[in-house]
Amino acid sequence: MIEFRSVRKEYDNGTVAVHDLSLSVREGSITVLVGPSGCGKTTLMRMVNRMIEPTSGTVLVGGADVRRSDPARLRRGIGYVIQQAGLFPHRTVLDNVATVPVLSGTPRRAARTRAAELLELVGLPQELGGRYPAQLSGGQQQRVGVARALAADPPVLLMDEPFSAVDPVVREGLQDELLRLQDELGKTVLFVTHDIDEAVRLGEKVAVLRQGGHLAQYAAPDDLLAGPADDFVTSFVGRDRGYRRLSFVTADGIRPQPAPTVHIGQEVGRAEEWVLALDGADRPRGWVAPGAVVDGALDEDSLVAGGSLYTENAPLRGALDAALSAPSGLGVVVDAEGRYVGVVTAEHVLDVIEDHRRPVREGQS
Repeated sequence: MIEFRSVRKEYDNGTVAVHDLSLSVREGSITVLVGPSGCGKTTLMRMVNRMIEPTSGTVLVGGADVRRSDPARLRRGIGYVIQQAGLFPHRTVLDNVATVPVLSGTPRRAARTRAAELLELVGLPQELGGRYPAQLSGGQQQRVGVARALAADPPVLLMDEPFSAVDPVVREGLQDELLRLQDELGKTVLFVTHDIDEAVRLGEKVAVLRQGGHLAQYAAPDDLLAGPADDFVTSFVGRDRGYRRLSFVTADGIRPQPAPTVHIGQEVGRAEEWVLALDGADRPRGWVAPGAVVDGALDEDSLVAGGSLYTENAPLRGALDAALSAPSGLGVVVDAEGRYVGVVTAEHVLDVIEDHRRPVREGQS
């Protein structure tokens, strides 16, 4: 869907932002450009919608050279999401989302009806449509920005550090929302970030750029973490790349074990070991510590906060994190509805990891 052929961008002062770079972006995929500040990732992305013209080389979208397209018409067919949303402050949320369809000739009423549908699609209540951007939180503004980019149903979506200005909790939620939307809509997404964790979480392929706009490596996230191309990539992906790679290792072999449990409202007395407290729907609420004495019915004020929860069949990184973060050393496993399934230990997870590594070693030998 997007192809860069020997693209170069050199400014009048001699600064080279992109150096003879070639890569292809598969249709219907999320491809992430990642690298330090000044590596040319945003410059490269803006060549797609002709906000920046290359000094040499060719950029193609859908097989067509973008230089042969009228810039305004080209941009209306490409969704664009930037940091801090870039919404029009004097327009309501609905009118912000409806901007491109109206410019393209869609009647205003039809455009606003579609805008209301898109707000729901990105996880916002339709009643926000009558508000102005300043009345929304940062995370809500970013969702509106995504809705606006989708309004003309473009095949290509450009996203330039769209989530970097929000707090980590909101950022993770927005990443989840993007992945959900991608499953539903199947757009071709070119995403720029400086955060390697965000890159490997979102990207089906990741392009790592170094200073001067050189392409250091272009690979699937698992391949990138397993085999960095050189010292620069190794340094950029970080020393904990082995732990990050667990996000791509399946949980085959995880067998949750039972643990002592008690429901909120029941009598406990004195706990002889770690006991997991559940609510009426069997969802974990915390732990009763060994030696703790609970007079009367158990309530949440008597509990030690638990660690993270691991949803069964998710990648192994979550299982190891749950085990390491739990005060009991027992990672709590839940089903898709958040109900208690069992527990795992870090040793159990490491044994499963070793089982995954063994066939690789045997194949190499």
